[in-house]
This record gives sequence, C-alpha cells and structure tokens, in this order.
Amino acid sequence: MDNGPPYYKEGLPTTTTKITKHDKHRWRSSSSSSSLSSKTSSSTPSILLAFFSCLAWLYIAGRLWQDAENRTLLSNLLKKNSAQRPRALTVEDKLMALGCKDLERRIVEAEMELTQAKSQGFLLKQPGSSSNKKLHAVIGIYTGFGGRLKRNSFRESWTLGGGSLKKLEERGIVVRFVIGRSPNRGDSLDRGIDEENRSTNDFLILDDHEEADEESSKKAKFFFSTAVQNWDAEFYVKVDKDIHLDIEGLIELLESRLGQDSLYIGCMKSGEVVSEEGKQWYEPEWWKFGDEKSYFRHAAGSLFILSRNFAQYININSASLKSYAHEDTSVGSWMMGIQATYIDDNRMCCSSSRQDKVCSLTGLS
Repeated sequence: MDNGPPYYKEGLPTTTTKITKHDKHRWRSSSSSSSLSSKTSSSTPSILLAFFSCLAWLYIAGRLWQDAENRTLLSNLLKKNSAQRPRALTVEDKLMALGCKDLERRIVEAEMELTQAKSQGFLLKQPGSSSNKKLHAVIGIYTGFGGRLKRNSFRESWTLGGGSLKKLEERGIVVRFVIGRSPNRGDSLDRGIDEENRSTNDFLILDDHEEADEESSKKAKFFFSTAVQNWDAEFYVKVDKDIHLDIEGLIELLESRLGQDSLYIGCMKSGEVVSEEGKQWYEPEWWKFGDEKSYFRHAAGSLFILSRNFAQYININSASLKSYAHEDTSVGSWMMGIQATYIDDNRMCCSSSRQDKVCSLTGLS
C-alpha cells in the first residue's frame, strides 16, 4: 500500500463541531424567551385597542338609546298637544302668532262697545249732552274757515221771532256748525274759529279732522261719530253750507217721523259715474261701479237725515267703512249693507238743478 499522505474524498474540506446537550438547551431557552417577549409586546396594544373600542361602542350605544328616548318623548308630547289643540286656528291664535297685540286689543274693545250699544239700544255715553232727555235731532251745518257771513245768516234765520239756540234745545233740537281743524294746527284760522265759538257757542269742532273740500267723505264719518257720542237724539241731520234752511219746516218733518227707526231720508238720486279726470264730480274709483258706471241709489249731499242707530253704526265701524270721492255716495254705500228704509222726500230736493251746488231749501213744511 501507498504510505503517502492520505487523499480526501472529492469535495471541500469541512469542519465538524460537536454540540453538547447543554448548548442545545441554552439555545432553546433563549429562543423561547425571545418568542414569548415578542408575543407579549405585540398583544398589549391589541388589548388596549379592544378596551377603547368597547368604551366607544358603549358610548355610541348610550347616545343612540338616549336619542331614541328623546324622540319617543317628543313624539308623545306632540301627539298629546295635537289631540288637545283644535284643527282650525282661532282668531286669537293668529293674532298672537302675528304679534298684533294692539289690533287684538282694539277688536276686543270694539266688541265690548258693540255689546254695550246693543244692550242699550245703540246708546253710547254722551259727554257733551246738556240734558238727560232724548233729543229729537242734532242738525250739523257744514261750514268752512271763510264762512262767517253765511253763519251769521243762519243765526238770523233761527233767531227771528225771538228764537235762540237755547229755545231750540228746549224743543229737542241741537244745531251746530261743523268744522275741522286747519292743516297748520293752531294758526290764525283755528284761532279765529275758537274765538267765534267762545262768543256764540254753536260750533261742533272736529279736532281729529283736517278741513278740506277733498276730505268731505271723512268729515261725514267724524260728524256722525262725534255727534252721536255727544248727544242722544232720534235723528242726525247733515246740512250743506250753501242751503237756506227752513228750520221750522225741518223740525215738522222730523217730528212726523218720531218713533220710526232705521230711516235714511233725503232727495234720492243715482246717475252716471264720472270717469274722466279733471271733470266735475270725478270719481277716481269709477271702475268699481261696473261696466255701466252708474251710482247706486243715495241721498243728495245737500241735506239728508239718518236715524240714531245708523249714526251709531258709522261711529262703531268708521275705521272699516269705505269712503269714495264724494260724501253723498260714500254715505249711500254705507247704507247699502244694512237694513235701511229709504225715504225719498222731494221737499228736500234743490229747487234748481240737482247738480247745482248752491240750493235753496224752502217749503219743507
């Protein structure tokens, strides 16, 4: 045999190391400890996340439960209120919702006045009445600031034969000149009327009315409202300033109608509504009178008479009564909506053309 160096088998030389049982145990222990430490460190955030998730779920569930309870409570309250509330809102509810407290108060006061008026035969308080007995009539003669000469002519007519305002009132007749206030309150025009009234005491001054020809419809409201509050009479008479009044004939006519109620007395007429601006008697609201444009039946504005209940009707409803351009048609429109007895008396018509502004009313007797 060959004694040379031994030849190794084909391949690279390797070195073998002998591992003891102790080394194996130590390696396993180290590996196990490392794995346990890794597992412990990775499980801690998961536990915390699960804990906070539970808290969040409990919070959300609590809020949802609370909201459900609130909705149930509100639903029950709404059902209870809807069962107690009427389906249609009352006038009081609407007024409160709109905040119209002042309007509500005025409606209540008007209703109270109306109830009182009905219970007393439409009798309101009369602060200016000089006597407790009921008068036959209150005659209001329209006048203006420049009408002193005409007023003196009227005064002479009822003082002939020793008559006077005082004697007329003893017979149940009150006569007053009706006038409003100047647009410039307190000026020489107002002072002149006040001075004349202090010497004659025969004016009915409408402090809330502005004296102007275009305000004649409003003047009628103020006259009847003020007169019915100041005097309790059977009739209230409006007389134009351009009329020669037969006071005795008018008194005779009124006395013949005593005891009759709901009367609207005058020279009844109608006629075409003037729709062309600039013409005499132009009516701005002509279109309200229909295609034919004809006025309804009404008393001429020169002189007409209303029963007490109609004067008080105007007083109570003055705020809602519609006024047209002319006084006679305005008053006639107010009479159309109530149970009025129309008395057409030719003795109260003008002796000349009915469209004449200056009339002479004589021969009423």
